Amino acid sequence: MMSEEAKKRIQIALALAIVVAGVRAGYILYQRHEDYVAAQKQQAAKSAGYSNADYYVTPKKLYPYDLKSAKQLTQQPVWVKEGYRYTYYPYDAARKRTNFAHEAGLLLPIERLEIKDVMPDSAAGKRQLIAVFQREGKTYAVPIGFEADGQYKIYSDEMFYVEDPHDLYKHWPADVWQAIAQHEVKPGMDELQADFAVGMGVPDAGSSSDGKTVRYPNGGKALVVIYRGGKAEEIKAGT
Repeated sequence: MMSEEAKKRIQIALALAIVVAGVRAGYILYQRHEDYVAAQKQQAAKSAGYSNADYYVTPKKLYPYDLKSAKQLTQQPVWVKEGYRYTYYPYDAARKRTNFAHEAGLLLPIERLEIKDVMPDSAAGKRQLIAVFQREGKTYAVPIGFEADGQYKIYSDEMFYVEDPHDLYKHWPADVWQAIAQHEVKPGMDELQADFAVGMGVPDAGSSSDGKTVRYPNGGKALVVIYRGGKAEEIKAGT
């Protein structure tokens, strides 16, 4: 005869298995929905006949929802979407600890990273999810999410491209890519191209599609770019 304690253990195990299966099924459905929406947007752009080829670009996403799925970041290089936005920290590989008390720097515009590992770490009582990478022989970690109420909130899809932006936007002219490589904004570049060149920008209040002023910290070399008709028209030093 099976004891009551053994029966309870089996019931608990079955309940956990059902929960895990439900989460995975929900994730698969969500991923399929997102892929469907992306395909629909791309088809709508084609039907509308947009002249801007950027509308046809649909960067791949990983949709991570837990530690295991987040480790997909280690399977290919990644590229930073918004430079000078995300802070990274020294990481002690031997102790597997991030030194959150000392900032090491900010990730650069479309910087290419090789993520070596993804793991949980704690800071000020908050359980972070970090991505570990190396630069110039030193090891660093950048937060890509956190754990709350037993679930991970992961925003790596907003942080990284998992496909080479040079391939995604290969239709851009060579002079645009040259300006991006030199971290310069040139007249005629659009906002996405400027983001690739000098990182995160902050629009002034009241900006519109007709006239838009965006301020870029640019790693301490601040820039102000005035866009008209979606293209950079005036570029000057900021404060």
